[in-house]
Amino acid sequence: MTSAASVPFDPKDLESKVKSMYRDVATNPKGEFHFEMGRSLAERLGYSTEDLGRIPAEAIESFAGVGYFFHLADVKPGETVIDLGSGSGMDTFIAALRVGATGKVIGVDMTDEQLAKASRLRDSHSFDNITYMKGYIEDVELPAGIADVVISNGVINLATDKQAVFQEAARLLRAGGRLAISDIVTEVQLPENIVCNSTLWAACIGGAAQQDDYCTKIEHAGLRVVKREDNPAYEFISQNAKGASRKFGVKSVSILAAKP
Repeated sequence: MTSAASVPFDPKDLESKVKSMYRDVATNPKGEFHFEMGRSLAERLGYSTEDLGRIPAEAIESFAGVGYFFHLADVKPGETVIDLGSGSGMDTFIAALRVGATGKVIGVDMTDEQLAKASRLRDSHSFDNITYMKGYIEDVELPAGIADVVISNGVINLATDKQAVFQEAARLLRAGGRLAISDIVTEVQLPENIVCNSTLWAACIGGAAQQDDYCTKIEHAGLRVVKREDNPAYEFISQNAKGASRKFGVKSVSILAAKP
């Protein structure tokens, strides 16, 4: 999280709420959450049963993504992939299958419990091509141009400064690299009473940007939006989220962008 953007609440309050929520996602995935999680969600979004069968089940159990983007990312053997907000690691494990032994996957997350779980599963399942590091997705302590692909799933909506996230993704990408993400956006601008509520931000609603503004931010970071797809298979389960989805067109999308 960053306090660089002007938001109507203390960004540290939001960071605390997000960390608390995703601490529970890592340690108690069968608990009650406002969003769906786990293997049935992953399969419905488009992850293949074959891929899911080759990665740690505990990572799938804590999967809280909102879409599927690997068909857009076109990850190849030997490439370097960075996952912004890697959580318990499911997408990093899928990416590791794609890049193979000659490639590299780097997961970045700010929540200790998520990092600990992902690292434990990496070690116990011998995914030697994955590295995890603690950090914020707006300010990743890695060299510029290191990545062939940057991915992120259901995380950027939580950032208070999305422009900074996209600029950081662009910095990390080499020329010709790809940004492949799934996230929550809206069809119309959210009203102030929702945007001002840090609890609704942490619930992946209050921070959702209007979809055209979201893509404009990607373009302003120096990337070219190549494709945008809606993810109708993603369903909100809390009443708050369902209401917002109906009223403001809150939804999941997957986006592919390229760095010239």
